[in-house]
Amino acid sequence: MTHLQPMANANNCASVLMVSSTVVPEMHNVKALYAPLLLQKILGKVGARLCYFCWLSFRLKPDVLVGFHLLLNGLLVAILARCIAAKSIYICGGGPREVMHGGLYTENRLFKHIGKADLLIESLLIKAVNEMHVLITMGTSAQRYFQEKGIKTQYEIIAGGFDECVFKVNNAQPQKYDLILIGRLSQVKRVDRFLKALQKARETLPSLNAVIVGDGPQLAQLKQLSLSLGLGSAVDFVGWQNNIEDWLQQSRCFVLTSDSEGLSQALIQAMLTGLPAITSDVGDLSDLVSEEENGYLITSLSSSHFSQAFVHLFSHQKLFEQFSEHARICAKKYSITNVTLQWQEVLQTLSEKNQ
Repeated sequence: MTHLQPMANANNCASVLMVSSTVVPEMHNVKALYAPLLLQKILGKVGARLCYFCWLSFRLKPDVLVGFHLLLNGLLVAILARCIAAKSIYICGGGPREVMHGGLYTENRLFKHIGKADLLIESLLIKAVNEMHVLITMGTSAQRYFQEKGIKTQYEIIAGGFDECVFKVNNAQPQKYDLILIGRLSQVKRVDRFLKALQKARETLPSLNAVIVGDGPQLAQLKQLSLSLGLGSAVDFVGWQNNIEDWLQQSRCFVLTSDSEGLSQALIQAMLTGLPAITSDVGDLSDLVSEEENGYLITSLSSSHFSQAFVHLFSHQKLFEQFSEHARICAKKYSITNVTLQWQEVLQTLSEKNQ
């Protein structure tokens, strides 16, 4: 969704039609389209959405087709764009995992059931990416990966645009939590590492607490781990929330302890809200987090190293304030206004290719 509004705001975009199986919030210049209910009953939500997208593409013949994630939206875009002589854009939201090992490590139900790395499928997926007119990545590491794979198409790094009027410092809001982690509660996020780091940090700072926003397959397991670590009253699991800005404004520092990440949208939202960040030094997180400028990048992914960073930051108030100010300044480049300008350039380039 964070790409939709900036894309629709571009002065060279007539309008955006969004084919979705979930409700799309009202946005300027964006029209949401949903597959007919009968088709959803027959094919399921995802199948119906993909079929409806194909039908609309042939019927309306838009100038540009955009697919978010390669599996399966991006693949459809690559094929359909050739059929209707449209330009194609693939937004790689999941980073290299979308093609590595044949999509084995994505959460796509079809591809993750392959069961083992498949280099043939991987090579076919890379060929599909090479068919795109524009490849949008969230950060530099994903772009570097595709370049190393020989992708020759046009590259752009656009992480998404966020409303500065929503994600802002709110001094009137009491900060109830010291640490906040936002994300899907799955293995790759390593929330267990976060909990163990918090337990260790509380040996020095006994009042340190945290809130975990998100849902996922490890929720019950992580709640049990929290209790076994003696963190019962120090950690709130609040599940999936649609008012992320409120939770960020109640918190003081953003944390990600993942093994793998692109440029996290939650990280951008947090830093726009003025939260310094303590994150793993993986993926594209260093595109925004600068060591000892607006947070800490943890290279040795152990709970001990995260714990040390928690203790150091929360023991130096002046440093905390500096990091907070720099976080907001650095994140401003991801405002809707600035990202709209990026989309204007992308669409202008595609328009010139037609001439």
